[in-house]
Amino acid sequence: MYFKHVRKEMVRIPPDRLGEDLDHVSLELARQTFEGRMTNDQMFSVLAVGLEKTGNGKVVHGDGAVYQPVKMDILQFKLTMQEVIEGVVDQITEYGAFVRFGPLDGLLHVSQIMDDHIDVDIGNQRLLGKDSGRELRQGDKVRARIVTISINEVSPRESKIGLTMRQPGLGNLTWLEEDRKKPNAEKN
Repeated sequence: MYFKHVRKEMVRIPPDRLGEDLDHVSLELARQTFEGRMTNDQMFSVLAVGLEKTGNGKVVHGDGAVYQPVKMDILQFKLTMQEVIEGVVDQITEYGAFVRFGPLDGLLHVSQIMDDHIDVDIGNQRLLGKDSGRELRQGDKVRARIVTISINEVSPRESKIGLTMRQPGLGNLTWLEEDRKKPNAEKN
């Protein structure tokens, strides 16, 4: 889920950038420093906008850089256990499918895709249900639930997020639409 958060921070402006437009440089450096990072409260910072200087910059003895206090809006993405997400199958592997949702990827292990034996077809980038004939392909839109979260704070994109589609209301959106159109007698 996405949140907008107002954040007060200090941006370090190196001496070689002091001749440039400080508003532009402050925003650029704030984005480099905060975007794509995990915060202490396990939220992924996606975008920094609306930066305002909130006071006079300070020079620290022996550094030469200006430390500029700023206030900015940060767009953040927070993962929550058991949250239902929608995403796109990004990659098919021997052990499942990676699903891109928001700024992160989660793994949909083959055992968590459907109640059917699954054949893996890496060459055609698909997973095929042996009895149902249902396919999961790269580019398919899916609805899944987050079942495990292991955040890598140093490199958030390498976090391990486990997903499942093995419950009613979850799965490939095409499958869900097909099931919705079936008469009630056929659903059981």
